[in-house]
Amino acid sequence: MEKTKENTYENQTSAIKERMSKIKHSIIVMSGKGGVGKTSVAVNLAWLLAENGKKVGIMDIDLHGPNIAKMLGIEKKFLIGRDNNIEPVKVTDNLSAVSIALSGSNPDQPIIWRGPMKAGVIRQFLSEVLWGELDYLVIDAPPGTGDEPLSAIQSIPGLTGAVIVTTPQDVAILDSRKSVLFAYQLNIPVIGIIENMSGFICPHCGKESEPFKKGGGEKAAKDLNAPFLGRIPFEPEIVYCGDNGTPFSAHVKNSVSAKAFNGIVSKIEAFSEGQK
Repeated sequence: MEKTKENTYENQTSAIKERMSKIKHSIIVMSGKGGVGKTSVAVNLAWLLAENGKKVGIMDIDLHGPNIAKMLGIEKKFLIGRDNNIEPVKVTDNLSAVSIALSGSNPDQPIIWRGPMKAGVIRQFLSEVLWGELDYLVIDAPPGTGDEPLSAIQSIPGLTGAVIVTTPQDVAILDSRKSVLFAYQLNIPVIGIIENMSGFICPHCGKESEPFKKGGGEKAAKDLNAPFLGRIPFEPEIVYCGDNGTPFSAHVKNSVSAKAFNGIVSKIEAFSEGQK
């Protein structure tokens, strides 16, 4: 029995290497704590890369709180299994997605799994999903430095790097610093820190206020010798777009937030290309 398990693991590892060899860049999006807009950042990063003409896949490994399907407006679509492989859900011609939320299970049913089961699902995604040739694979990890990000990082050969998302207030910065050090300890390049919800743009008067303070993410980047990718101010349209299944960078292209995110994506592309 042990030999069979070992052979299965080795075969899966071989399959992961084969699948990942067709992907130029793999980026894991992390946060130290929940509620900082990490999934929104991952979705808009993948969307803009695809709009820039890149072939992109987005993989949701936040197994307990998968939101990518909702934010991309594909929650009524399902993954298709074929010959021990998984067909991702096509979002656009250039963008495909995989999430446990696309498995057809009851969306209200909680997933009560221990670490080994979660690691098994992530390795199954990596070894069985038919991404084909991709320029980018964007991985949306759950908050923290637990089983899911660790499983992904340890399973993916040649991971391009990590993007850390935080909000400006001290309690979020404390946790985001752990994510940066987590990446460093695992020898994963830190592409940079994004300061999300950095200022609030009033939809009526256009003035900016700072409900979560400002500048904390940039200071953390300097303290930890990590790149600072930029600030994304909070706008109500971001919430409406997420609920309606449309990335805000596609719906409100001329907003301050969308323009800020475009600048961040350009930096991520430059970093990724420089790694090759």
